[in-house]
Amino acid sequence: MQITILGGAGFLGARLAARLAQAGHLGDRAITGLTLFDLALPKAPQGAAFPIRCLAGDIADPTSVAAAIPQGTGLVVHLAAVVSAAAEADFDLGLRVNLHGTLAVLAACRALRTPPRVVFTSSVASFGGGQDVVLADDARQLPGNSYGAQKAMGELLLQDASRRGMLDAVSLRLPTVIVRPGRPNKAASSFVSSILREPLLGLQTSLPVPESFGVWICSPNRAIDWFLHAAAMDTGPLGIDRGINPPGLRVTAGQMLAALEAVGGPAARALVRAEPDAAIAAIVGGWPAEFAATRARRLGFSQQEDVETLLRAFIAEDLAATKAERGL
Repeated sequence: MQITILGGAGFLGARLAARLAQAGHLGDRAITGLTLFDLALPKAPQGAAFPIRCLAGDIADPTSVAAAIPQGTGLVVHLAAVVSAAAEADFDLGLRVNLHGTLAVLAACRALRTPPRVVFTSSVASFGGGQDVVLADDARQLPGNSYGAQKAMGELLLQDASRRGMLDAVSLRLPTVIVRPGRPNKAASSFVSSILREPLLGLQTSLPVPESFGVWICSPNRAIDWFLHAAAMDTGPLGIDRGINPPGLRVTAGQMLAALEAVGGPAARALVRAEPDAAIAAIVGGWPAEFAATRARRLGFSQQEDVETLLRAFIAEDLAATKAERGL
């Protein structure tokens, strides 16, 4: 099968491409080709037994997106997005990338002779509710930020296109993914990785929310597992509802810091200082900190591991590369 990853130069896109290159198949189907598309030219992973195309282009340009999703494409993984704080700061940019980009993906998929599976990365930011709720699978999406609203719009577009037989979508409302390698980004939730990653690099960092603040998280490896499961699963049981709340993990900032101390020692914990940030707190404070995720478990999505386990995985898999990238 032919696969396209939109956002293939990003952290999760590159990791997914590497996993596919290593496996050589998706479920019981051999991979015959992979296209990686992003604003910056992606790098092809090593060791693939199939051809890989790397394309640079604008996700909101229908012509560029159509070139990335040629006839014969059986799977499209749509990761391309402007992240939360950036979408909140620039409304027009968020609409262009997160909404019009998804419209361009829909148009390209409609042009295919055989409707493809589309795995769409939505977000917990598409919900409201705040710290004190555990959201059920049928909870209403009431985003309190532009990024979440744009993700919810994308979900509805792809759900309706699935109903009409234009494509076969699964929308994964990802938790906050930690620990991200590299550098802090413009996501409002970037601090959730920073308070773990920066101390392991020997760098000071700030905590903009109280230690009691709860967040719904997942690891990079678990997110990739969910993408692969969504790509190969039987979507018949989903019916018209194509949105999935994967089984993440609720932790508080204080619990994350305790895990950091257990893995990295007291010196690592001491590098995190409290610096309240009202702007960040206003965005992330409305996000729900826990989901029931009953439907996802029933559909075979795997459970998130604990924080110490994901920290040790970051150290083993990503710490050295992150140090090299940042010149440390």
